[in-house]
Amino acid sequence: MQIHYNLDSFPIGTASVVTIGAFDGVHKGHKIILSRLIELSQLMKVQSVLVTFWPHPKTVLQSTTPIQLLNSLDEKILLLKQFSIDHLVVLNFNQTLAQLSAQEFTQSILKDIFHTRHMILGYDHRFGNNREGSIEYLKNNFKQFEIEPIEIPKQEVDSVTISSTQIRKALLEGDIQLASEILGYPYRLSGKVIRGKALGKTIGYPTANIKLDEPSKLLPKQGVYAVYVYVKQRRLKGMMNIGLQPTVEGKVVRIEVHIFDFSDHLYDEEIQVECVQYLREEIKFPNIAALIHQIQHDEQIIRSYFLEH
Repeated sequence: MQIHYNLDSFPIGTASVVTIGAFDGVHKGHKIILSRLIELSQLMKVQSVLVTFWPHPKTVLQSTTPIQLLNSLDEKILLLKQFSIDHLVVLNFNQTLAQLSAQEFTQSILKDIFHTRHMILGYDHRFGNNREGSIEYLKNNFKQFEIEPIEIPKQEVDSVTISSTQIRKALLEGDIQLASEILGYPYRLSGKVIRGKALGKTIGYPTANIKLDEPSKLLPKQGVYAVYVYVKQRRLKGMMNIGLQPTVEGKVVRIEVHIFDFSDHLYDEEIQVECVQYLREEIKFPNIAALIHQIQHDEQIIRSYFLEH
């Protein structure tokens, strides 16, 4: 899969079949669209092109409404690499792009750059300023652009929307198993290890404090998790706490990971954490001794979980 962050890098004169979307989560619902894209490109013997946007269009068009993403851009690209897509085009979504009319977008991008033969769209998908572009728009202007729209039926589009809603709901409720089932893979958090208060080290449980690469990434329910940690090309086991550290009067939500049987320094390292099991809610303990006792109990349960799975 070739990745293009600039339209100038797209190969000239390559006929293609195109689909457009945010594809946040790249979950099972999205795979219906991706399968259709690949099948049609192979049938037509043209290139398959997936056009996505970064930042997410809602951050530009609905700047007052917070958005919680299921993927950072790097995570999304990694997931899309699993498919046999020829070209992934990441368009910088800004006001200039948002203000392109459907006619300008279709002519200057879909036609002139991608040489689009077929375009796969959901029944309610819109593109261009004021949402002028649609399946009907392409049908009505076929003589001008010669782009044949392929409609994704309502039930399949609704399946994608419902899936995204269910994933977010499951994560916020700590239902990691359901979220993973709908996604088709375990939910991940990616970021850099930063310096914290070093409290964990003083109580025998040093932790990696993670600053997320994508600030808009959805954090699952606060509490304790069994996790796999990917660091320095290794997959390790551990436990994670997401929360305020109420026992020590914390004021900011932190992501802290204790990696089992691991002692290397990780400051400034990029790591990925895979959520595999939600254990319990965050609790305020009367003292540090009670906190340590609970952490030891959590460790026993999580180590047993990994042995059983």
